[in-house]
Amino acid sequence: MFSSEVLFAFGVTLFAGLSTGIGSLLALVTRRTNARFLSGALGFSAGVMLYVSTIEIFPKARHVLEGAVGEPRAYWYTTLGFFAGMAVIAVIDLLVPSFENPHEMRDIAEMEDQPDLERSQRLLRMGWFSALAIAIHNFPEGLATFTAALKDPRLGLGIAIAIAIHNIPEGIAVSVPLYFATGSRRRAFGLSFLSGLAEPVGAMVGYLVLAPFLDERVFGLIFAAVAGIMVYISLDELLPTAEKYGEHHLAMFGVVGGMVVMALSLLLFI
Repeated sequence: MFSSEVLFAFGVTLFAGLSTGIGSLLALVTRRTNARFLSGALGFSAGVMLYVSTIEIFPKARHVLEGAVGEPRAYWYTTLGFFAGMAVIAVIDLLVPSFENPHEMRDIAEMEDQPDLERSQRLLRMGWFSALAIAIHNFPEGLATFTAALKDPRLGLGIAIAIAIHNIPEGIAVSVPLYFATGSRRRAFGLSFLSGLAEPVGAMVGYLVLAPFLDERVFGLIFAAVAGIMVYISLDELLPTAEKYGEHHLAMFGVVGGMVVMALSLLLFI
């Protein structure tokens, strides 16, 4: 039987992953993305991720590793783990063709204005590859969220909320081309919803593989990698997309707002 800590960690990871379905519903019901809202939400998510990664996770990783390997080596291990996390996400991005990049969102109305994209074969391919790309991205994100929640529930919940917001536009990226290719809102929503399951699957597979080895050293290294992953996602995906779909100041207000909310939540639960 799984402990209550494991069930909680799995629950928040499942919540983060299935938020792709929210993006799918927004796209299929409203037919046009609220760009200003999306810009602020993405900026908010980036602010949460950047603050929690640099202020909370990186120092925590270093502290945990100090108890396992000593102070001089802990800083080295933390730094290497941080950039290793960045490298993992960078390699994943390089393996995903830009045409199927899940962060290149399109409105249904926008596709209606582009006749060259109306051919069902091309749109179906775009939707399926977007779903696959999201699943690949979500796998390490799921492990990161799960591990953080397992070690520190309040921190894991904050990470899960940030990733959930970040997953909403990914749901849009899957559902819009699939809807145009098949004409079925149900199928478009279903595949978008299922692509988010890679997040809890990544969490459970990672846990089952790593469970026998989860000591302070492994936790410290994973935390350092999580910090790197979240910083990379913020700088490479969230902030550029927030700028693209909204105004610069709106995106920055979202970033600052995310940092403030994350800071207050951490202070209130000290």
